[in-house]
Amino acid sequence: MLFGRFKDRIPAPEEALKGREEPQYAVPERHTVLGTPLLGPYPEGLEIADFGMGCFWGAERVFWKTEGVFTTLVGYQGGSTPHPTYEEVCSGLTGHAEVVRVVYDPAKVSYETLLRRFWESHDPTQGFRQGNDMGTQYRSAVYTHSPAQAAAAEASRAAYQQVLTASGHGEITTEILPAADRPFYPAEGYHQQYLDKNPAGYCGIGGTGVACPVGIASAGD
Repeated sequence: MLFGRFKDRIPAPEEALKGREEPQYAVPERHTVLGTPLLGPYPEGLEIADFGMGCFWGAERVFWKTEGVFTTLVGYQGGSTPHPTYEEVCSGLTGHAEVVRVVYDPAKVSYETLLRRFWESHDPTQGFRQGNDMGTQYRSAVYTHSPAQAAAAEASRAAYQQVLTASGHGEITTEILPAADRPFYPAEGYHQQYLDKNPAGYCGIGGTGVACPVGIASAGD
């Protein structure tokens, strides 16, 4: 009954699971594809981007294959429960989205380019679902780390809405919110780089087929 209650809305903080002060599991030290640290410390000059776009297994692969990305890891963000487990997030009782954290070199890949990967790799008009994956944890989200990221995300959403509308798609439901008040909790080790460890594993990623306007991406991308 509780799962059904929060399948189509995010619980208020007082309704969410209480969570815990420390994580219940360890996170692997290094990325299985890139060989880079998952949790840092990261080299000076790198920046962080956080994206929710449905099941985080396929979402992570989109970004580790992007040139200029230093490392990626998956986790839970945007809810109220500290240090949740996967099962808790899937219950809908934490309010978190499944998110991929992208650590990138802005001298090699722009945030706008990452946004284009984000928009084109999922359907941002589906609300609390992505394809056959249903629940608040599958919602589309961008959690920003600076005013510049927030402005770029808002501009890209507006630009993409125009081309989606022209193609007969509905309204974008993506939430764009600051990451500062929304801690990122790394997911369990078996979720990290899941599709590298399980090449034939489930990947729920699928876009609308509508290209995001190149004007929001860096020249030459």
